[in-house]
Amino acid sequence: MAVNATAAPPAPVAVAKRIPGALGRVAVSAAGGLLLFFAFPPTGWWFCAPIGVALLTVALYGARPRRAAWIGYGGALAFLIPALSWLRPIGNDVWFVVAAVEGLFWLAQSIAVALVTRLRRWPVWVACLWVVQEWLRGRIPFGGFPWVRLAFSQGESPYTQFAALAGAPFVTFMVALTGTLLSALVIRLATRRRWDGAIAGTLAAAIAVPVMGLLVPRPVDEGRTVRIGVVQGNVPGRGMNFLGDEPAVVLRNHADATHRLAQEVRAGRLPRPDLVVWPENSTDIDPYRNEFARRLIDEAAKDVGVPILVGAVVNIGAEHRATRGLVWDPVTGPGAYYDKRKLVPFGEYTPLQDLMLAISSRARLVGRQSIAGDTPGALPMGPVTVGTVECYEVAFDGVVRDTVNAGGSPLVVQTNNATYALTVLPPQQLAMSQLRAVEHNRAVVTAATTGISAYVHPDGRVLWRTGELVSAVNVVQVPVRTATTLATRVGALPEWVLILMGAGATASAGYRARRKN
Repeated sequence: MAVNATAAPPAPVAVAKRIPGALGRVAVSAAGGLLLFFAFPPTGWWFCAPIGVALLTVALYGARPRRAAWIGYGGALAFLIPALSWLRPIGNDVWFVVAAVEGLFWLAQSIAVALVTRLRRWPVWVACLWVVQEWLRGRIPFGGFPWVRLAFSQGESPYTQFAALAGAPFVTFMVALTGTLLSALVIRLATRRRWDGAIAGTLAAAIAVPVMGLLVPRPVDEGRTVRIGVVQGNVPGRGMNFLGDEPAVVLRNHADATHRLAQEVRAGRLPRPDLVVWPENSTDIDPYRNEFARRLIDEAAKDVGVPILVGAVVNIGAEHRATRGLVWDPVTGPGAYYDKRKLVPFGEYTPLQDLMLAISSRARLVGRQSIAGDTPGALPMGPVTVGTVECYEVAFDGVVRDTVNAGGSPLVVQTNNATYALTVLPPQQLAMSQLRAVEHNRAVVTAATTGISAYVHPDGRVLWRTGELVSAVNVVQVPVRTATTLATRVGALPEWVLILMGAGATASAGYRARRKN
């Protein structure tokens, strides 16, 4: 695709004169950050994402690197504070600290943006820097926190199908590229004030990017389906006390809901499932060691007559635990399992444990430290091999890709969002499942303790979903796909190409700036 912002960029000084001072730039940056927030669920105005990127880029264009850092950080906080508001049940201090730390990645990106906008073809380099920033956030600190990536605002939009070509990072790149092209258009109009070929070409390129997304071919249906029973049992408490006073209530709720599902099947109101899925943490009582838990699960499995994928917390030795997706057969009992590989820092384990326990009593709420699994979640269940992904893991590209490559189809996301019910987190997570469905040509079934449980078609459409804080059961018939997308086959290669492009442009721009000085 030809990008017509290839001539020498307009003089930064000329642009700077049209943006009134540092406060004016921060205001433009903050407006861009707020627009990005509205691109994400629950609002879901996907078109706000490229416009938000455009405003953020305009605010940084022509700024000196040191000033650009704080301009970008202002935009980051305007976005991250509302986007991460789901952390409030843990504590307002946690909410603001996480937003502040994550904003540092934007601060670094903004310095690089201020440098590379001095280069030819800068809209491409700036779009690459968004991929770099998200890659870094997804890895550090403590294993990364890849939430609210640009790609995850595009659960169902003209950009969604780009995921099938080169994965979530490529979706981020294309959304950002549209935004940077729009910013180049604004800058050229502000400095030239007359229509010319470069302006027309930049506008055409900005329009062409999302249009190309609509033209990406979709895989064909393979004619095979499986019926999956989804159980959302609900929980007795809210927030950090979602288990209530008796953890056994959560297990009983899911067992009772499964008996209700079996009654609906016998009455002919629901079709007979081939397998049933419970959410993550549907039992916090170890069914290997506790006879009460074992009996409740076994009775539910025998009543419904098919294997249940139970979300269990199981003890590993005296001091550790695992978050496990456990196949429970109605005849043979517990069998194959998957242990969560990407653990939630401060939720399932405590980084810097001695320090954190000394400075915060809330760190003790983690209790036993979780141990991560080391194999992808591909579990034989009935007529299929289910690809199991546990909650937080759906945000990590490699975990989902490994699960598909191990033979998982359909994908099942077992999740426990009870602490964050009625916040922006459940709809944000559902949008991730939509993108993963398209990225890997797999149906995705989400089972949540309190909602949102859902079925996502391989084309990204949500065909069924529950409300929140309700008990719900259903049987959904989903396609079983085996054909892999180009994104699944090439893996992280496109992401690395974009990262190297962005890093190379930054190094080149930094070298030129140093020579000038």
